[in-house]
Amino acid sequence: MEEVLEKYNATKIEDVKVWFKAASVNDFPVDGGACVKYKDKQIAVFNFARIGKWYACQNVCPHKMEMVLSRGMIGDDKGVPKVACPLHKKTFSLENGENLNGDMDAIATYPVKIEEENVYIGFSD
Repeated sequence: MEEVLEKYNATKIEDVKVWFKAASVNDFPVDGGACVKYKDKQIAVFNFARIGKWYACQNVCPHKMEMVLSRGMIGDDKGVPKVACPLHKKTFSLENGENLNGDMDAIATYPVKIEEENVYIGFSD
């Protein structure tokens, strides 16, 4: 199971080498998430319309290794945007992937940009 997590590495904006065109902004629910595939990875993309921001992270929850984070509820924890796993209620920062209610390792997060009504996700590979 650990090999599933090994393919997900957080990417900082300064390390982006590829901007992957994921879909039109209209393909994502308002204040919700959807899953896109990039190579052999499932990426959860969130349109956090309430605060006017977009986020992307790995879709796999590291708790039970299920591909579910795109279906998680989004909200905030003391001003930090977060997603809650729909199966186990583990919460993760959408800004840096930190586990906000436990001691699990951080999830991978990715930069997102919007250009001409399209959503792009930044990867370093």
